Amino acid sequence: MDVQGILEGLNSDQRAAVLHDHRKGAQLLILAGAGSGKTSVLTKRIQYRIAMGVEPEKILALTFTAKAAAEMRERVQKLFPDAGVRLCTFHSLALFMLRQKIGGKFAYEMVGFRKAPVPQESSGREFLEDLSRLRIPPSQLNREELFADTHPSRLKSKIEELRCGVLESGAVVFEDLIYQSINLLETCAEARDYFRSMWSEIMVDEYQDINPSQYRLVRALLGDRRELFVVGDDDQAIYGFRGADIGNIERFCRDFKESTLIRLEWNYRSTPNVLHLANEIFVNKPLRLRKVLRAGNLKGSGGNPLFRENRKPEVWVSENPVEEIQKIVAAVRDLRMSYDLRWKNFAILVRYNRQRLYYETALADAGLPVAGAELEGGLTVEDGIHVETVHASKGLQYAVVFYAGLAEGLTPGECTGNSAQRKKQMDEERRLYYVGVTRAESYLILLYCKKRFWKGRLRKLKRSRFLPDKEEPPKNLKMPVFLFRVYVATTVLLYMLVHILLLPLIMLRYRGEFHNWFEKKIQKFSMFCMKRLRIDLSVQDQAMLGRVDWTRPVFVMANHNSYSDIPVIFLAVERTVGFIAKKELRYIPFLSFWMHRIGCIFVNREKGGGARLIREAMASGRVPVLSIFPEGTRGHDESLNPFKSGGFRLSIESDATILPVVIRGTRYAWEGRKNMGQVKVTARILEPLDIAALRAQKERIEPRHDVMRVIRERMEAALQ
Repeated sequence: MDVQGILEGLNSDQRAAVLHDHRKGAQLLILAGAGSGKTSVLTKRIQYRIAMGVEPEKILALTFTAKAAAEMRERVQKLFPDAGVRLCTFHSLALFMLRQKIGGKFAYEMVGFRKAPVPQESSGREFLEDLSRLRIPPSQLNREELFADTHPSRLKSKIEELRCGVLESGAVVFEDLIYQSINLLETCAEARDYFRSMWSEIMVDEYQDINPSQYRLVRALLGDRRELFVVGDDDQAIYGFRGADIGNIERFCRDFKESTLIRLEWNYRSTPNVLHLANEIFVNKPLRLRKVLRAGNLKGSGGNPLFRENRKPEVWVSENPVEEIQKIVAAVRDLRMSYDLRWKNFAILVRYNRQRLYYETALADAGLPVAGAELEGGLTVEDGIHVETVHASKGLQYAVVFYAGLAEGLTPGECTGNSAQRKKQMDEERRLYYVGVTRAESYLILLYCKKRFWKGRLRKLKRSRFLPDKEEPPKNLKMPVFLFRVYVATTVLLYMLVHILLLPLIMLRYRGEFHNWFEKKIQKFSMFCMKRLRIDLSVQDQAMLGRVDWTRPVFVMANHNSYSDIPVIFLAVERTVGFIAKKELRYIPFLSFWMHRIGCIFVNREKGGGARLIREAMASGRVPVLSIFPEGTRGHDESLNPFKSGGFRLSIESDATILPVVIRGTRYAWEGRKNMGQVKVTARILEPLDIAALRAQKERIEPRHDVMRVIRERMEAALQ
């Protein structure tokens, strides 16, 4: 089997997930950001394991809907048509287990059933009558929890009659199946050994949505083995009202202390500006679980020019619903004509179903087609504007999204109970907002209407706490350019000095998360520099970063125009980047300190030895990401000076990936600045050159011809 065919098209993080070795890295938790291709990763993982010789019947893959299971099965069987992988929901797994025959006896008999369990719709009315007869307040027990083992003893004795009735008739609800499967595994060693031998590898999709009983079922099936592969996104955990427990993500790290965590952060759906807003939603989240979505789609939206415009999300404020719907209708008609979009490329998202009904009616009254609406003769509109709740939109995407109801009480919705309960609900409302934002591919409009009819009366609504703050225009500084440079240099150096003084306290606070804190702080520092320098930075073709294997050394080759290139490189690559330097700047101690912190490598050009230093860094567990300005000196304009070959020779010796970056405008932001106005700077990421891949094609690599010439040609083409 061609394993390379399975891995084709995966970015470095997806590839690492598919190739994960449980023997070395134990259990694997994949935090998959919105639009990051998690289903593809899970499917390719199954295909890869089969290609490696694992019997398909030994693989158990769990998901939450029969539809999702069927889609994954279809993908797997494109490569392995007869693969008997058990791809199913939790409830169908539990039913399958209870119907197995073990040692001449059905599993359901081992837990007390007199008849084979048959799932059926629960009669809420009959159950309430039973509770009334047994004098049990409805608030103390719901039907789904009848077989839970966490009830107080006084309640257990009262509900024993109800449990016996279910065991006698076999008339179960879905959650009964889960609890009885847990009961089977935890109390019957023979059954436990039988099922653990049946499946050698367990995979779980949408892991953030499992409830405590489903978590126990997975743990009971796994035992003390390491072959657990789970994919989830804690930022999209929006089913708490169904019993889903987001705490399972953190519990995974506690229960499996040797486990591995991989983040999938390349989003193949949305534009960078949409993702920037999405990233701002969880800025206060614990560092260990925080993700940064990056735009991985070079074309997007079928190559529509609207996607390439990379519009910033907009906030539209309306006085009343009439004004709001007029704006929506006018925008839809204009965008359709200007960008050749279809009706189905538009969506209006809302928090509550009753809002959906209002917008469907309003659009129809304006003469716009609504998806799913019935026409005369019983036909339904297929290619119309989608109007749906955010819950229903999960997993979907639209070129243009109007996110309606960004007001307190709508989005976020109303939260009730004590302070802890309200906080838990508000956290889920924030995650729901994130799901809505990340449905947009090209253009996101957030709608706030000051007055509207809600729950039977006209209400004044407060602006949602989730809406982004209005961007303040930069202050009009008035000072000589010389003083401006002094001001910038002083504030930047002070920023660096203060954080050195605070570092002991920071390291004490973050401890095991210090590396994550440092990565975030470098990005914040770079943005601070952009603000002080009054630079309006645009990063182009950032999706190229997804083609780099960051598990090996990476050399960022950039044209050097200014000292301000350094924070630009940090922001363009979105990583901490060290530099190959010949001096440690010992005479400026705190600059020398930060050079070591960001991973600079100091090479004596006369003695060489750079490759040895890189190998030593790799042996210590650090993968060097280094920036080199190959022409060696800064030019007086944006043309390229003659390159020096030293950095290219070093990249060959290190089997590195070379990532070219072309920067424009930084010289006019610092050395060539003439006034205090904003300066536009662009950084364009070019196609990377993988030396290891080149080595596989050529017996001998010539630095000047095979590497330096190729990189220079790419950079010159980008500067034209």
